[in-house]
Amino acid sequence: MNIKKVEADGVDIAILGGNQIAIGDVQSALDLMATVHYETGCDRMVINKSLISEPFFDLKTRLAGEILQKFVNYRMKLAVVGEFSGYESKSLKDFIYESNNGNNIFFLPTEEQAIEKLSKLK
Repeated sequence: MNIKKVEADGVDIAILGGNQIAIGDVQSALDLMATVHYETGCDRMVINKSLISEPFFDLKTRLAGEILQKFVNYRMKLAVVGEFSGYESKSLKDFIYESNNGNNIFFLPTEEQAIEKLSKLK
């Protein structure tokens, strides 16, 4: 995994890249938050959905809720970037809709949109 720091509208945002799963369970999410904060000082991050294990997107596993609650608790704002229209689950679509109308977690199609959204938050 690689972490790059960008600045947008005076806000530092960590952009995560790589080709290995970075978030597979709650502990890996906590480790990732700690690493990002330690290496960049950022409290906002963008991650491609390909770096998140597929069970995350099956709400029956409760993994998404558990992981995203940690992001909220530790005040790390998150934008997950990718194509989500391939998921059939109405529950997941509703979850994404509700997240996108909040202030902490977002599911967006492009990195540029994610950076813009995260840079505008207070």
